Amino acid sequence: MTERLQVAIVDDHPLFREGVSQALSRQTDIEIVGEGGTAAEAISIAARRLPDVMLLDVSMPGGGINAVREIAATYPVINVVMLTVSQDEEDVTTALRAGARGYVLKGVAARDLVEIVRSVARGEVYVTPSLAASLLFDMNRASSNRSATTGLDDLTERERQILERVAAGDSNKEIGAQLQLSEKTVKHHMTNILQKLQVRNRVEAALLARTGERKS
Repeated sequence: MTERLQVAIVDDHPLFREGVSQALSRQTDIEIVGEGGTAAEAISIAARRLPDVMLLDVSMPGGGINAVREIAATYPVINVVMLTVSQDEEDVTTALRAGARGYVLKGVAARDLVEIVRSVARGEVYVTPSLAASLLFDMNRASSNRSATTGLDDLTERERQILERVAAGDSNKEIGAQLQLSEKTVKHHMTNILQKLQVRNRVEAALLARTGERKS
């Protein structure tokens, strides 16, 4: 029998938290292992339960982004998803830089949230499409002296292969296994890719890759 995904939910609105918990726990492959309402409780749950996925609100007491920053640094095996009403671009970029693997708006349908939790647990990254589009616009505007396609054109064939797998949501370990490379070598290539694309992390690289695919 496949082990169930362990999920924790931290939000300072009990009614919302209960609704999310019920929606997820109806799934036979998901188990709710912790609930809380503050950043301190999120960090405590992370330490005690090491869930596969944690759903955190941005604007809860103590700050959701403060919580994800500490959790990502101390417990990198936990995939943190921000589940929030905030559409502020600074919140999105700050959360992703802090280590969040997803950024989802609270208007998301229950069935979509279930799939997002599953995909993030597999190592994929998810950003609500409208926010992802806005984030890409800002990235392109910030580097207006250089087009997205120019950065992609600078990549070697091997770097392109790795970026394609990153865009598909694969981890460094999974990419290494597919391309017969060591995980250390994949990390080295990723460093070069981020520098060439002038982006800060894997999330932005993946978004840029998808944009390049649509333009080609």
